[in-house]
Amino acid sequence: MTNDYLERILKARVYDIAIESPLEHAPRLSRRLGNQVLFKREDLQPAFSFKIRGAYNKIAHLSETIAKRGVICASAGNHAQGVALAAKRRGVNATIVMPVTTPQIKVQAVIDFGGEVVLHGDDYDHAYDHALALARERNLTYIHAFDDPDVIAGQGTVGMEILRQYPGDRIDAIFIAVGGGGLIAGVAAYVKQLFPKIRIIGVEPDDADAMHRSLQEGKRVSLDRVGVFADGVAVRRVGEEPLRLARQYVDEVILVSTDEMCAAIQDIFEDNRSIVEPSGALPVAGIKRYIAREQCKDRTFVSINCGANMNFDRLRHVAERADIGGQREALLAVEIPEQKGSFLRFCEALGRRSVTEFNYRYHKGAAARLFVGLALGDGRAEKEAVIKALKEAAYPVVDMSDNEMAKLHVRYMVGGHADGIQHERLFRFEFPERPGALLKFLHAIGTQWNITLFHYRNHGSDYGRVLAAVQVPPQESIDFDLHVRELKFTYSEETNNPAYRLFLGD
Repeated sequence: MTNDYLERILKARVYDIAIESPLEHAPRLSRRLGNQVLFKREDLQPAFSFKIRGAYNKIAHLSETIAKRGVICASAGNHAQGVALAAKRRGVNATIVMPVTTPQIKVQAVIDFGGEVVLHGDDYDHAYDHALALARERNLTYIHAFDDPDVIAGQGTVGMEILRQYPGDRIDAIFIAVGGGGLIAGVAAYVKQLFPKIRIIGVEPDDADAMHRSLQEGKRVSLDRVGVFADGVAVRRVGEEPLRLARQYVDEVILVSTDEMCAAIQDIFEDNRSIVEPSGALPVAGIKRYIAREQCKDRTFVSINCGANMNFDRLRHVAERADIGGQREALLAVEIPEQKGSFLRFCEALGRRSVTEFNYRYHKGAAARLFVGLALGDGRAEKEAVIKALKEAAYPVVDMSDNEMAKLHVRYMVGGHADGIQHERLFRFEFPERPGALLKFLHAIGTQWNITLFHYRNHGSDYGRVLAAVQVPPQESIDFDLHVRELKFTYSEETNNPAYRLFLGD
């Protein structure tokens, strides 16, 4: 049966429509990880995904009579685009059933390729059941996303190209995103026959781990629910044939978090300025976790960057979480004394570290609660050093970096109305975004007036933007305004509230 796959892959019809994607060195990531990382650029395919290979190979092998009836498939997006484009190339009608959660960019792409889109269900499996019903009703040929030998063979040409483009005896492992399992099955069936020492490692999101569980139990496992952040691999149950091949050839499956995927998207962008979708970044996230676990050096790893159909509005979430996933940012909950000057003293304890976020609201009682983000240069070791230094300075600290509730909600809930505050004035400030700027800002404000609200988040622009409230009794208003002018605040009438821009120089 394996020899049959070798023959199928060697004879697969993919290059009528697909390209032989380049295998590129990732110099920045390689230097940082101490190992050579190669990107197999399947994001450069005509539909921005490897899926065009399997879809076209299957449709190309249909007889003329069957093809004329039309084809149908269910897909979270990338297979849908592959089927639509392949069907258009052969001149047959294609109906595409997609989950309602599919990013709009993928829906529109299918429409642009001439496919008829039917939105149904919350995930792939619901769309799949509906597509089968429509296939029976309309007498259409179903093109499976992964559980079909011709589709698997088409995807397997990725592995064939890798071994053609780089010496197999110098590759230590190939990392592959896993949804239904078609890609990893095809690549593994080809590579392991020729170079059995190359490790084939699947990578799944920790909230969509159907292959990982199925390999553990030796049979297909259906998940009750799947996370949809990596929508390209949001499959509740892997294919029967992919699992059979995976049990024979796949060495292991690594699970990664959403934050790790976001960090991997940034890693890829920094090397080649391309933006892959979350499932396309899974292999890089897996490589990073594997290296951290094995503490290996000077090995060669291939990442199949399998798709680039990123919904634009998802970039906001990716940018927000990438530094946490890459251990370049720490989120801390800290208590400080609720008294004048304690805000400044706390920032002095932090020193010149880059503060990425700072949220505070006055609270009746002896202790004030802060939500603080810090940029890290040395990952976990630096974070632990910061926490230790703050505790030694008698500041109670809780590490919130891995707390999903904090990252999603708590950071935005620090604030609101506080009873009992009199003579509070609301300001909007901007100051140069550089290390130590926040500390300099607080030194400039001084300790004469009580800060009752402070919201700041680094968004990567030249100026940090702060919403702050200060208690200024009426009898001190003139002194406060003079102080502002002495600090070279520039007054602006941009909003109904006073707005100042702070120029503190270097």
